[in-house]
Amino acid sequence: MRYEIVLTDTAKGHYRGLSARWRSVVRDGLEMHLRHEPTKVSRSRIKRLRGMDHPEYRLRLEDYRVFYDVEAETVVVLAIVPKENIESWLDQYGAKSR
Repeated sequence: MRYEIVLTDTAKGHYRGLSARWRSVVRDGLEMHLRHEPTKVSRSRIKRLRGMDHPEYRLRLEDYRVFYDVEAETVVVLAIVPKENIESWLDQYGAKSR
């Protein structure tokens, strides 16, 4: 099944702020890993976030992390965050499970 990948306004801003090299890495990673199996958890690449309702998943792409939710046949990319800013981003924007 082919998923539609949609970037939120926040994710679009993060994407535009990346250098050309990193935009290429992120674009290729989204296409390769999220287009067909965005919920297929792997040891190193895709992780379902425990204790979080939102975002549900994290994709690791070298020095960046892509946070996203899956809704029906759509992958909603919420943010593209440098790995050193993950905790602060999750504290500010993540929704923990109750």
